[in-house]
Amino acid sequence: MTTLSERISQSAFDGSRLRVVLLLDLHDGAQNEFLEAYEHLRNQVASVPGHISDQLCQSIENPSQWLITSEWESAPPFLAWVNSEEHVETVQPLHGCVRDTRSLRFSVLRETGKTVTSAPEELKGRLQASPRLGDGIVRHALTFTVKPGTEKKVAKILSGYTSPSARVDEHTRLRRTSLFMHGNRVVRAIEVQGDLLAALRHVAKQPEVREVEEAINPYLEQDRDLNDPNSARVFFTRAALPAVHHVAADGQSGELTRHALYYPAKEGCGMALARLLAKQDEAAAESPDSPIASSTIFQRDDIVVRLVDLTGKLEAQPALALGMSGPRKAATLARLLAVGEEGVPESDKEMVLFLKHSAMELITDRNAPTES
Repeated sequence: MTTLSERISQSAFDGSRLRVVLLLDLHDGAQNEFLEAYEHLRNQVASVPGHISDQLCQSIENPSQWLITSEWESAPPFLAWVNSEEHVETVQPLHGCVRDTRSLRFSVLRETGKTVTSAPEELKGRLQASPRLGDGIVRHALTFTVKPGTEKKVAKILSGYTSPSARVDEHTRLRRTSLFMHGNRVVRAIEVQGDLLAALRHVAKQPEVREVEEAINPYLEQDRDLNDPNSARVFFTRAALPAVHHVAADGQSGELTRHALYYPAKEGCGMALARLLAKQDEAAAESPDSPIASSTIFQRDDIVVRLVDLTGKLEAQPALALGMSGPRKAATLARLLAVGEEGVPESDKEMVLFLKHSAMELITDRNAPTES
């Protein structure tokens, strides 16, 4: 039987130290400009809570290839920093120097060496407890808002495009794209087998996707110019909604339906809210009676979206569907959610109403055809 730790294929909440690797390919002759920008960046990062250290390395084979590694006490402080508006502005000077970048993030599982024995005791134990057994799928989402009053027009555009080719290369393919709206907020969740960055770049180049992106441009609250690399980069950096937790239950059978729930967090409470929902879904994965087959939690700042695949109807078990089963959990949610004067629901009737309010409207859900 699969253990709970094996069902959690992704989590930012296990407390382990985080190693971030940034690979860069610089424009010819941009080394000095890049070093000046990096000096400013590293001084900024050094003051960020949770940051431990970083290194800048240059390839001994190709002087245009550089590597920045940083270590963090855990994933949450890094995610809070990298998703902040301060980070977007701080890294802007680097963009003019860099031809290509690739960011990788790893939990520290094992370590050896002299530096380990001299490390502070509180850091020595912050290792990932065991390897995660994933399903080979990388999950990511994008979110943005459109001008109020244009929601129906945008929904029609986003639901009517032709799906791009699922195959990216011999190692990477698109598996599923699910698009939801809540008011004027759009959330596009994607599942990729293989290399997420390669898949995102592949999709961005497809003419059918490009046509849709251009069509919704007039309705976006944040202006962008897809023909300007810097404008497009800033937009999609701000739109990134990372997956911070994924758990799948054991042995769920029957037809599954996909739903997305939007949780407006109080200012500064987004990460804590995502962590609470993750714990709730871990508990649900242990219960054979739970309707939740899988759950993915996406979080950026105070935006929290929970994507669930369920057996049965969403409102059949509203507390479990919302991730607030039990009075203590509901009370904790009350402290984290920006829900107004009505407060967090307690009765089943109130929970059904709250569930309807939180549920995002499904615009399109597309599975890639199985390869023969």
